[in-house]
Parts: sequence; structure tokens; C-alpha cells
Amino acid sequence: MSNIPENLRYSKDHEWVKVDGETATIGITDYAQNSLGDVVYVDMPRVGDAFETHEAFGSVESVKAVSEIFTPLAGEVSEVNSGLNDTPESVNSDPYGTGWMIKIKMKNPGEADAMLSAVEYEEYLTTVS
Repeated sequence: MSNIPENLRYSKDHEWVKVDGETATIGITDYAQNSLGDVVYVDMPRVGDAFETHEAFGSVESVKAVSEIFTPLAGEVSEVNSGLNDTPESVNSDPYGTGWMIKIKMKNPGEADAMLSAVEYEEYLTTVS
């Protein structure tokens, strides 16, 4: 089974969220990076860009395909992982660490509570694989 850290929340689009106060760090899950294959480029938004829940904020290009990434929460981008410009492969090697994508200031901090827990996400994966 995929690596699914307990302390994160998950979307059915295979993004993860780590909440710290009003800030949410967002990336794609181990399952998603594994499905994509080797990531060669990540297209990211700019700091200050605002997104509604489930709006595409960028894309990941792999050797197999280009896939949009959706923000599971509404908010404004407060930080972008510029390290992915030089090492997009960290999305594959460390999706929950150095492979994070953006941080947003959440419009509604309680919104993350409605996302899937690690156990729920793991159960969801059994229905899609």
C-alpha cells in the first residue's frame, strides 16, 4: 500500500494537506506521484494567487503525462516551493517532505476537517486501484 502519513488530510484527487494554524501546505500523495511516474516539471502559481476549493493551481509533468493539481482548500498562496524548479523529482522521492508544492492562507480553516483522514484515504484507494 502507499505511504499515507497519519498527520495529514487527503483529497480524492490525491492531494495532501498539512494544517498549521491558518496555513495549509499542499502536495500530491505518494499514490499520485507513483501513478504519474518520473516527474520532470512542476508548473506552480505565484504568491498572492487566490484559489477556490477544487480549483486547478498548477500541473505536474511526468514522462507519462501532464496532470493538473487541484487545491483541496480555498485560500491565497503564501509560499511556493521554488526548489521544485531545480529538482522536480523530489515530488517522487519525498512527496510529503521536500516535494511539497504550495502553502496557502486558508479562507476557511475548518475546511480541512472535511477532508479524508489517512484511514479514509487508504480505504478510498482500494476503490480506485
